[in-house]
Amino acid sequence: MMLSKATLGQTDLSVSNLCYGTNMLGWLLDQGKSNAILDTFADLGGNFIDTARSYGDWSPEAPVGASERAVGAWLRTRQRDDLVIATKGGFFDMRVGDWRNRVTPEDVNTDLSQSLDHLGIDTIDLYFLHADNPEAPVEPIIDALIAHREAGRIRHFAASNWAPARIVAANAYAATLGKPGFVASETFWGLAVPDVATAAAQGYQHYYEGAYEALHATGLPIIAYAAQSGGYFTKRANGTDLGPLGDRYGNPVNDRRLIVAQALADHHNVSINAIVLAYLTSQPLQTIAIFGGSTPDQVRESVTSAALTLSPDELAQLRNA
Repeated sequence: MMLSKATLGQTDLSVSNLCYGTNMLGWLLDQGKSNAILDTFADLGGNFIDTARSYGDWSPEAPVGASERAVGAWLRTRQRDDLVIATKGGFFDMRVGDWRNRVTPEDVNTDLSQSLDHLGIDTIDLYFLHADNPEAPVEPIIDALIAHREAGRIRHFAASNWAPARIVAANAYAATLGKPGFVASETFWGLAVPDVATAAAQGYQHYYEGAYEALHATGLPIIAYAAQSGGYFTKRANGTDLGPLGDRYGNPVNDRRLIVAQALADHHNVSINAIVLAYLTSQPLQTIAIFGGSTPDQVRESVTSAALTLSPDELAQLRNA
């Protein structure tokens, strides 16, 4: 089973329909384990890797930019040509306790420089703003990103955790300059529907359903993070303790979605995890799921989901449960 690839939206990036999220690498998982996971993903046809300047900074023992450093060390063992590396900047600087809004041209410049250094590369394929500063005008932010792109430091830029209206405003401004704007949105989306207030308190905001459909329909790809909902449905099916997931996804619609997901898993003879990921990868509009895995076997299991395409009727059963 090899992952297929498609061109991401209006870019020149050919990406696998699953993206490996690296937030555990370099601190929770050492370099040897990180390499084994990334090798497995690449050997299965995966070429889209998502990291962030901030990943790992919640661990005081980890090096600054731990995830990016782990990805960078792995990159030095492989040919870069077919790999698409995405990273993110403009988030809080947890290492130094800087909790102000850092979506400014100056802070993004600092973060981008550090990301390039950590990754050991000259150009980042896809650079996300990790958050928004809703009170700030979009124009200086977009101007700065365009300047970085034209300087060759990034190939494309995109938004993460930006509200749809802000993405529309940013891209409308870029269009007045005759320039491409955000080429994708990395958005909180999985089969499990959150309790909005609790999810926001845990750092998860701007859930896709009921908010991003119109933007998605314009042709902007959605790159779904928390695509497995933290293993919520798998844990419920197995009777495993949910911990904070129980509060984050404390929405009664998930009781009904679990029943449908289990029935579809039985029908297709696949895991619940496969149904959860296929819910995203089977969408009619371009959707890429960011998945996690702490072992090569977990990566292999998730990749099998890419072989499953749910029908429009099956997607509707899950959505409307």
